Amino acid sequence: MNTSAWIELVLFVGLLAAITPPMGRYLEQVLDPGGRTWLDPVVRPVERWTLRLLGRDATADHDWKRYASAMLVFSLVSCGFTYGVLRLQHWLPLNPQGLGPLSPDLALNTAVSFTTNTNWQGYGGEGTMSYFSQMVALTLHNFTSAAVGIGVAAALIRGIARSSTRTLGNFWVDLVRITYYLLVPLSLVFAVVLVSQGVVQNFKPYLHARLLEPYSVDGETKDADGEPVVGRRTVEEQILVQGPMASQVAIKMLGTNGGGFTNANAAHPFENPTPLSNFLQMLSIFAIGSGLTHTLGRATRNPGHGWTLWSAMMILFVAGALACGWAETRGNSIHQALGVAAADGNMEGKEVRFGVFNSALFATVTTDASCGAVNAMHDSFTALGGLVALFNMELGEVVVGGVGAGLYGMLVFVVLAVFIAGLMVGRTPEYLGKKIQAYEVKMAMLSLLVLSVSILGFSAWAAVSPWGLAGLNNAGPHGLSEILYAFTSATANNGSAFAGLGANTPGYNLTLGIAMWVGRFLMIIPILALAGSLAGKKAGAPGMGTFPVAGPTFLILLIGTVVLVGALNFLPVLALGPVVEHFLTGMGRLY
Repeated sequence: MNTSAWIELVLFVGLLAAITPPMGRYLEQVLDPGGRTWLDPVVRPVERWTLRLLGRDATADHDWKRYASAMLVFSLVSCGFTYGVLRLQHWLPLNPQGLGPLSPDLALNTAVSFTTNTNWQGYGGEGTMSYFSQMVALTLHNFTSAAVGIGVAAALIRGIARSSTRTLGNFWVDLVRITYYLLVPLSLVFAVVLVSQGVVQNFKPYLHARLLEPYSVDGETKDADGEPVVGRRTVEEQILVQGPMASQVAIKMLGTNGGGFTNANAAHPFENPTPLSNFLQMLSIFAIGSGLTHTLGRATRNPGHGWTLWSAMMILFVAGALACGWAETRGNSIHQALGVAAADGNMEGKEVRFGVFNSALFATVTTDASCGAVNAMHDSFTALGGLVALFNMELGEVVVGGVGAGLYGMLVFVVLAVFIAGLMVGRTPEYLGKKIQAYEVKMAMLSLLVLSVSILGFSAWAAVSPWGLAGLNNAGPHGLSEILYAFTSATANNGSAFAGLGANTPGYNLTLGIAMWVGRFLMIIPILALAGSLAGKKAGAPGMGTFPVAGPTFLILLIGTVVLVGALNFLPVLALGPVVEHFLTGMGRLY
C-alpha cells in the first residue's frame, strides 16, 4: 500500500465520522412520528395522504407480532407485484430494446432478491431488463426494502429505549416516513451529484457505434432464419448502453441494495466514471448505517454506547480493508513468474481507472455492508483477498452492514457480549438497566443460527449435487469458494458474486431465492421478538455488577464476540476453500 492509499483510507473514515452525528440526529427526527424536519411543509401532506390511501391509522402502535405481520404482508405483496412485472415486461411500456419476459425461475429469484434487499443478479441488466422493469419493479424495492431494514432497526432501538410497554412503533408509518423523508430526498441529491460526474440518465435506446478498428472473433451468431450458426465473424460495431442509471445508482448505494443497471455494475464507466464518483459511492454505502449508531446513542441517552458500536465497526472495517489491500497489492505469485512486476499488484479483473487499492477498498465496503455493488470482479481476487470478502459477510455483515440490518445484527452480538460478561462476573446480565434472561439469549442465538445453517447447508447440498456442480467454471478449492460465496452472499442479503459461477439455472435460482428469504425474514422475526421482550422490561438503575456498554473494555469484548462466532462457524469451510487455494497458488497450481 502506497501513501495515497493510506490517505484515502484515513479520509474515508474521517469523513464517515464527521457525517455520522448529523445523519444520526436527522434519522432520530425521521423515526419519530411527531418529529419535525425541514421537509415537513412539502412532505407532511403527502405522508398523510399516503397513510390514508393505505387505510392505516398513524396513531396506532404495534406490538412485535403486529409489526412483523405487517412487514411480512407488505413484503409478500410487493414481491408478487415485481414477479408479475418481470414476467410481463414485453407487454409493458418503456422497452425500446424489445426485451422479452424473464423465465419463471429467474423472475422469482429476482423478485425475492430485490424484496430482501439482496439484489443478487442472475442476469445481465442491460440485456434482460426493460427501463420499466428497472425503474418500477426493481427501484421500488431499492427504496422499500431499505426502509423495511431501517424500520426494524428503529423498532429494536425503541424496544431498548422504552420501558414497561409492548409497542415498538407503527410499521406503516415507519415505512412511509423513511421513504419520503430520508431515502427519496437523499437519492435525488446524490443522483444529481452522480450526473455531474458523468453517470448516464436518459431514456434513449441503446446506441450502435461503428468501430474504427473492426476485429474478428469465433462465436455463435444467428442466420436470417434465426438459427444459431457457429463460426468466425467480424465485429464492426459496439452497443452503448443508455437509460436512467444515475437515479438507480443513487438508491442502490444509499439503500445498500447493490443491483447494477448494467451487468458490470460499478465497474461500468457509465455507472461509476471517475475516482470521485467511486469514493462518494463507497461513502454513501456506509452513511445511513453509520448514522444509526448515533441514533441509538441518543435514544438510549448513552452516546458513548453508540460510539462504542461505531468504533467496533470501524476497527473491523479497517482490519478487513488492510488485509484485502495487502493481499491484492502483494499480487499473484504465478503472474509474477510470468513476468508481471510485483509492484503492479493483482490487476486481474480490476479497472485501471481505480487501481488495486480502490478495488480492494470497494470490495471491503460492499461486503461489510449488505450492498453487493462491485467495481471489480471478486472471482479474480487473490485467495486471501476473496477470503476477506467472504468472512465479512459471514460475520453477519454487522460492520456497518445494510441500512438498519447492520445495527440490529450488531445489537444481537451486544446481547451475547453482555450475557458473556454477566457470566464472567457471576451476576445476572444487564443491558442498559434491563436484565438479559433466557428468552433474549435464545432469540439472539436463533437469529445467528439461521445464518450459519442456511450458508453451510445450501453450500453442502450444491457441492454434492449435479445442479450445483454444473454451474462451476473452476474446480478444486476455488470452485468450493464460488459455491460458498453464492450462498453466503444470498443468506447475508449482500448480492455480490464470485462471477465464475453460472447461477442462472433452475436449481440455483430456487435455492438462492430460499436462502435470501431465510436470511432476511427468519433473522428479522427473532430480532423483533427480542425487541418486544426488551420493551416490556422495566429499566432499573445500573448496579455494582452492571457491565458498562461504553468504553474500551466493552469494545474489546464485543469485537471478540463477533470474530469468535464467525470463526467458529465458518473457519473449517474457509480452510477448505480460500486458505487451501492460497497455499496451492504458492506452489503454482491454478483452478
